[in-house]
Amino acid sequence: MNWDWGAVRDFMPHFWDGLLVTLQALALGSVISFALGLVWALLMRTPTRWVRWPVGVVTEFIRNTPLLVQLFFLFYVLPEWNITFSALTTGVVAIGLHYSTYTMQVYRAGIEGVPAGQWEAAAALNLPLRRTWTAVILPQAIRRVVPALGNYVISMLKDTPMLMAITVLEMLGEARLYSQEHFQFTEPLTVIGVAFILISYPASLLLRALERRLVR
Repeated sequence: MNWDWGAVRDFMPHFWDGLLVTLQALALGSVISFALGLVWALLMRTPTRWVRWPVGVVTEFIRNTPLLVQLFFLFYVLPEWNITFSALTTGVVAIGLHYSTYTMQVYRAGIEGVPAGQWEAAAALNLPLRRTWTAVILPQAIRRVVPALGNYVISMLKDTPMLMAITVLEMLGEARLYSQEHFQFTEPLTVIGVAFILISYPASLLLRALERRLVR
């Protein structure tokens, strides 16, 4: 097998297009998962059972069904109900919604890890509940869970190729399309594999360093 550098050169414009789509899906999906995960976590701490129970059922259902099934449902089923989004928007929503059920557990662990004395101090100062959460509890909880949240960002990056199933041309989608058109598979798929390594491995090292710094 001969390595064709010409194929690599020809594929690179497609690669950059796919990389841009991948990073867009990753960034927007991360924002949704972080924000919605925090909402889930706070709702699960409400004293009202009629709030906790539906939230628990919904999040368990999302977490225990495959992301690919959710992608197909949002992309193919919702239009039958006259709810239509672009393929990329559907992918972003699906990734964010799916991973929000995991970040919820991360936030929950962070909140439960805040020492009881912090709650008692806030009560002794007669702080309103909203102020207690925003000024005392959440800043400490989120600081503890930043590395864990970062790990899920890496997981989301690795799951972005699933968007190809709903016609989103992210990195792997571009590689697959180029390979089918030019009958050259080795070079574009190798480039994609190297790209994922070059993004995810340094990110994992950064997260380890961040974790060591935060636990001091």
